[in-house]
Amino acid sequence: MPKQIEGEPFQRISVDEAAELHGSDEVAFIDVRRMDEYVEGHVKGAIFITVDDILSRIEELPSDKKLLFICAAGVRSGLACEMAAAMGLESDRLYNIEDGTPTWIEKGYPTSTGTEL
Repeated sequence: MPKQIEGEPFQRISVDEAAELHGSDEVAFIDVRRMDEYVEGHVKGAIFITVDDILSRIEELPSDKKLLFICAAGVRSGLACEMAAAMGLESDRLYNIEDGTPTWIEKGYPTSTGTEL
């Protein structure tokens, strides 16, 4: 069950909860790690925008979906959620996947490598 901590403009979600949403037309996964991390393995179909580029590439985020941000451990993805909220995106569309990509891969959820979506 997604949870929202007071003062955060996004909801926190577990890898397991995010995996249940994978493949839905209502969500988009956004990987905000570095390129070297991304190519080693990422959520299948994830949009790749590093946390450093979120502000300058905000228009590339789908405007009609829930946005599930993921990094390695939930820190950079939380920051990306904060940035997206600061740019005016609705907080009820912003989710931080707390456990991160290594946990996603470890649990055997849909994964791609290299620059493949």
